[in-house]
Amino acid sequence: MMGARQASLFLDMLVAERGASKNTLDAYRRDLDDYLSFLAEAGAQPDNASAATIRGFMASLEERGLKASSAARRLSAIRQFHKFLYVEGYAPVDPTAAVSAPKRGRALPKVLSVDQVDRLLQVAHEGAARPEASPGERLRAARMACLLELLYATGLRVSELVSLPRSAARTRDRFLVVRGKGAKERLVPLTDAARDAARAYLALLEEQGRAAGAWLFPADSATGHLTRQAFARDLKAVASGAGLRADKISPHVLRHAFASHLLQNGADLRVVQELLGHSDISTTQIYTHVLDERLKSMVRDLHPLSSGEG
Repeated sequence: MMGARQASLFLDMLVAERGASKNTLDAYRRDLDDYLSFLAEAGAQPDNASAATIRGFMASLEERGLKASSAARRLSAIRQFHKFLYVEGYAPVDPTAAVSAPKRGRALPKVLSVDQVDRLLQVAHEGAARPEASPGERLRAARMACLLELLYATGLRVSELVSLPRSAARTRDRFLVVRGKGAKERLVPLTDAARDAARAYLALLEEQGRAAGAWLFPADSATGHLTRQAFARDLKAVASGAGLRADKISPHVLRHAFASHLLQNGADLRVVQELLGHSDISTTQIYTHVLDERLKSMVRDLHPLSSGEG
């Protein structure tokens, strides 16, 4: 078979010129075998394949349920194969030049369950209440409890959270005015738990004579306040104490939990967009996977012609 011989020449080139490893070679071989099988069924050869042929192959991958990332990798192998055939004079044109890679869906954010967030908050509060802790340890634990309560109550970006002014802990309002990206201001809600945690932390900060400067979370850093990196590091320690995998938790994951849990409980996507400070709702629509089940349930339960069965 001409196609198999050309594929063999291409694989030889990968070894000779690029020093491809056995694993890389095996991956290319699998991709090419799949492509050549498709060509054979279509009555085509690599040297006469057209852009429409390549698109047909990509469509077949989608029909087989291949993920966009896997399909993109396979197209990359096919591109290199056809470029080799064209450069070496085995084919008159490179048909892949006019074919774009499949769009990769945005990765779904890691989402914590409500129980996991509860456990995280509980561990943070327990750390602040330990009677045997030193003053420094108690302050650090109270700061973490405050950070987590505020983050889960508001969905703030971590950069917005660590740079909150001290006045945020003294407010009598049930909301904060936050200056976000592009200096745009927005209102975010404050729960009683968040306000209580902020006041308890601030009282401890003042008691220990650490309440200097304008920041709620002062630190010895270039900005004068807690850094995102330091918060993320301390959060992983609390996550470990809560029985959560450290690689599954970050400040950003708490922001995702805020949005996801609101949507699960019936919040409107546009309201969540406003709370997160997204200028474009397409950014918020990464959370539509959360809505799928709720919307299906709503149609099943509320539609007048629905049987009510899943």
